[in-house]
Amino acid sequence: MKNKIVVVGGYGHVGATICKQLGERYPGQVYAAGRSTERAERLSRETGGKVKPLTLDIRNPAASDALNDAKLVIMCLDQTDTGFVRSCFRNGTNYIDVSANGAFLAEVERCGPEAEAHGATAVLSIGLAPGLTNLLALEASKLLEQVHEIDITIMLGLGDRHGEAAIAWTVDNLHASFEVIRNNRSVAVKSFTDGRVADFGADFGRKKAYRFPFSDQQTIARTLGVPTVSTRLCFDSALVTALAAGLRASGAAGFLKADWVRQAAIAGIGKLHFGEERFAVKVDARGSKGKKDAFAECFLQGIHQSEMTAKVAVSVADALCRITFPQGVYHIEQLFELSDMRKWLAKEAAVEIRLDGNLHSTV
Repeated sequence: MKNKIVVVGGYGHVGATICKQLGERYPGQVYAAGRSTERAERLSRETGGKVKPLTLDIRNPAASDALNDAKLVIMCLDQTDTGFVRSCFRNGTNYIDVSANGAFLAEVERCGPEAEAHGATAVLSIGLAPGLTNLLALEASKLLEQVHEIDITIMLGLGDRHGEAAIAWTVDNLHASFEVIRNNRSVAVKSFTDGRVADFGADFGRKKAYRFPFSDQQTIARTLGVPTVSTRLCFDSALVTALAAGLRASGAAGFLKADWVRQAAIAGIGKLHFGEERFAVKVDARGSKGKKDAFAECFLQGIHQSEMTAKVAVSVADALCRITFPQGVYHIEQLFELSDMRKWLAKEAAVEIRLDGNLHSTV
């Protein structure tokens, strides 16, 4: 009987949290997997053996042998191809991915027929963004009869502790070009351009945020059928946000392509802890209801963004272990709703949902 839960990158910043929480629910069935046997064994000792170590290199074709008894794989590493993912599908192993790389997630989507053929379920867009942003967008869209546009704004606190992989992804994308959906057409845009002010309410006030390549904006345009979707990023420090936008506008962000500059930036940001540990998300949906223009907005705020990502992954993993879902590849908003996260979300974050400025519900 398959009962192993393999967390690839399970001793990393997010992966370790996932392992520890799942280890409490499924002791002895959770495996922290990765190339470092030492780090996996250290985590196993920290959990009193509730989490077990597993040496695994997903680039090695023999890695698929580790899936023989795996019911579920949770991927916490960025990948360059879908070889390992397809190995999971061919083995009938369910799959969760916390990646925010839209291009890679689109490749996994195209493997949907293979997952379905072998009885596997994959859930993508797991975390804060994408993840909870997708569910908030779904919640906002349900309040409207027609949705014309969704704007997602994410504010990250510089006092929070972010994993090296998350910092590297942010640095690498400061000078990125990517595509968004505008009026049902794909349009090329650049990171940290096209600034827009978002109102986060009394706690954080108004913040100017800039485009950033979170995958939620490409995904929900398809899954929710929204003609125009944008995701923007800012930091709790307006000065740091303006500095990032200035680097982009001046072309200086291009220097981050040099490896030594990139590594120095990643290391420096990792040591930088000022500002608050809180994060906030604002989702604005514009459309119509009852033949009148209508506006829905969702607010979410909490602390420790990486822990929130882990909690979303744990919630989805627990559901996949207990409940039979349709086979194939799905994004989180296609199988789950915000109400499915309500029990733990009420303890970890504050959520408000408003329609035309009037409070609709809270979590």
